Amino acid sequence: MPQVSPRGTYLQVSASLHQRIERGEITEALPSQAELMSAYSVSRSTIERALAALKVDGVIESVQGAGWFVAGTGDRRPLVERVTDLLRGGEVKVGDRFPTEKELCERFGASRTAVRSAIAQMEGQGLIGKGAGRGREVLTLPTGRETQTA
Repeated sequence: MPQVSPRGTYLQVSASLHQRIERGEITEALPSQAELMSAYSVSRSTIERALAALKVDGVIESVQGAGWFVAGTGDRRPLVERVTDLLRGGEVKVGDRFPTEKELCERFGASRTAVRSAIAQMEGQGLIGKGAGRGREVLTLPTGRETQTA
């Protein structure tokens, strides 16, 4: 992005994201704010203003704990529920290694902060815990939907 713009840098970022959505380059979840900051070489406040402008226009919507989505698309459940579904889906068993923060960030397109929060909630519920070595392991499998929030 140019350093100085008569229209405002956040409007240029907003227009670029809108074009990417219209062309189908972004179809559900938007990249994290950190990824957008890097891609556009701008500050967090510029990204936040660009996202707010798109939200006002009804192009995108935000879901606390899940991120920004193209309006009308994507999984709107909190990240902790989506991560817990890994345990429900039969992909892992008790005693298996739990995916790393990096793997979860990539899989869910979420920030490291959001992933760490989901992991902390799952550890608090006794679903996962510290494994042998540096990683985490599955301690128990969830029953029902206990991670849903009121």
